[in-house]
Formats: sequence, structure tokens, C-alpha cells
Amino acid sequence: MQQEKRVIALGFFDGVHLGHGALLRRVGEMADRLGAVPAAVTFDTHPENLILKVPTVPLLSSPLDRAELMRRYYGIRDVIVAHFDERMMHMPWREFVTDYLVGENGAVYLVAGHDFHFGYKGEGNPERLRELCGELGIGCDIIPKVERDHITISSTYIRTLVAQGEMERANEFLGHPHTLTDTVAHGKKLGSTLGFPTVNLRFQPGVLVPAHGVYATKVWFENGESRPAVTNIGVRPTVDDGDKVTVEGFILDFCGDLYGQTVRMEFYRRLRGERKFDSLEALKEEVMHNAEQTRAYFNAR
Repeated sequence: MQQEKRVIALGFFDGVHLGHGALLRRVGEMADRLGAVPAAVTFDTHPENLILKVPTVPLLSSPLDRAELMRRYYGIRDVIVAHFDERMMHMPWREFVTDYLVGENGAVYLVAGHDFHFGYKGEGNPERLRELCGELGIGCDIIPKVERDHITISSTYIRTLVAQGEMERANEFLGHPHTLTDTVAHGKKLGSTLGFPTVNLRFQPGVLVPAHGVYATKVWFENGESRPAVTNIGVRPTVDDGDKVTVEGFILDFCGDLYGQTVRMEFYRRLRGERKFDSLEALKEEVMHNAEQTRAYFNAR
């Protein structure tokens, strides 16, 4: 069977921010022009984590979220998640292009960022990529850096914003809400006891946990519907006094069982930091206040 032709964006695409969007939009344009499939190659783990032998780079998004963001916002049809292992780390840069991208994945056009390095010891760079594509007779675009407010848009900068809870500014640079997708798990049912049932989610290992506190969020269900929610990220000091981080969302105006369903949570604004209350009644009163803040936020939007 003849292999499908692909126009492929190259990068790690953590968070799928506006800088990545410039590459992904170009992929869509060229795929339409060439009658090819719009695609992207990313990796299941950040290369630096394997190279340095320790997890040093927290991720903005899991591979699942990364792939879904590329599909939802940029129409990327094929997201190829490459396993970054010793073989991939030691692959010569020319082989990565000729064997992996062209041979295995049918690349007829490649799009990369101005700072993209690849292959063994990062010896592949945009200039070499462009020259090799010319030799192979396939197209190549190198996209310059993208700035906002005179700041280069980068995953590193956005990680700093998310870690500080500056979610609205992070979303400006992402070009979409910061996202967590997970299967709803059973919690301690404290929310039900207090009169507001919650969904309990988890950040995947290696994914950056935003600053602890309460956020105005939106939860999307499997059927495509969504509801605003008040979400606490932290260790629940009023009831737990432990160090296990939880993500607990109180979905407004909703009654139903979501256990076992996969939901997408979008973060919009940090309403306050996490704090310990003197009583469960005081906690409940504050959550109700946060619910009104969340309603007002989304009504204004």
C-alpha cells in the first residue's frame, strides 16, 4: 500500500503555545497545497530528561493533551509521538531526516522553528535541515521566533507563569486555556458531605503542577458539554494536613456521576491561594463565594 504523504512540523510542542502555532498553521497551509496529511512529530519525554539522566524539565502538558491541542486548535491530523530512548538520542541527524521522517513517515515537507536542534548531540540545526531537504527534493520552512509584548513566546516562560499561578497571562501566550485531561477518580467524598460534589483529577508524573490555590475553571465532558467549576489545587490543609497534591473541581449547576469518565479541565484564573480554614463551615462559605466569582467571570466573558 502506498504511504501517505505528510507535511510534518518538528518540535517538542510542550503546551502547544502561539510560537508552536506558527509552525502548525504553516503545516496546514502546505498540506492543503500539496494534498498531504498535516502532521507533527513530538516526543513522549523531554530529551533533556534522558540526556541528563534526571527529570529536570517539568512539562506543561502530557503527551495526550499535547496531541489533542494540536488537533483541536490547528487541525493537525497525525500526531506522531516518538519514543525518545537511547536509540533516538544517538541517531545521526541525517538519518533522523532520511530514515525516520522521510522513510518511515512519508515526509514531503518539513517545518521547524528557528532554534530546532535534533539528532546526536543536537548536531542537526535549521540550516542543515534546509540544505538536506534541498538534496532530498522535499520542501522546508524555518519559522522565526514569535513574540508577544516584546517577549519571545516559549514553553520555559509559560512554565514560570503557570508555576506562579498567573494563569490569565499564561493563556495569552498559549493562545488557549491551560489544560488537564484525566479520568475522574474517586476521592474522599468530602465535597458531597459539604453539599458540593466534586471531580478528582491528577496531573501525570512529570507534568508541572500550577501554584496551589483555587481557580476558575471549565470542565468538558465526553459528550461535548461543558460547565464552569471552582477547582482547588493543593494539599487541602483544612481536612488533610498531608502533602499529597490533589486537583478537586466543584462543577457548578451539575448533578451526575462522572466517575470513570475522561474529562478536560481548562484553567482560566487563580481566585486565591490555598489556605487553612478554622472549620468546615468556613471552608464551605468560602467555596460558595468562589463559585459566585467563577460565575461572574464566565458571564463577563
